[in-house]
Amino acid sequence: MENIKLPIALVLAMAVQLAGGVWWVSQQATTVASLEETVSQLGSRMAIEDNINLKRDVAGNGVEIQYVWGDIEELWDELASMTMAINEINKLKQRVAVMESELRYINRDHRDMTK
Repeated sequence: MENIKLPIALVLAMAVQLAGGVWWVSQQATTVASLEETVSQLGSRMAIEDNINLKRDVAGNGVEIQYVWGDIEELWDELASMTMAINEINKLKQRVAVMESELRYINRDHRDMTK
């Protein structure tokens, strides 16, 4: 092994390749660390945006629910009015039916008297 002779160019080429490999690996490590930090920042930013969007949506839905609730109240009022109107119509129908019955009775009695 003492007689092994390596050309200086080969040794220099291997040293340059080793240095280049170390440099490339360190660049990759820096890039990965930078990307991890960016992903972490984006993750927390997205969580904050999701929270803000959720609060906005809940507030918007609350306003829509108030409008719908008002519409429902109006419908209940209309239903109550319609029920009262139907009750009044039924009362009138009952009175008309009673009057028709009385008229039939009177007409029957009147016809019997004229014979």
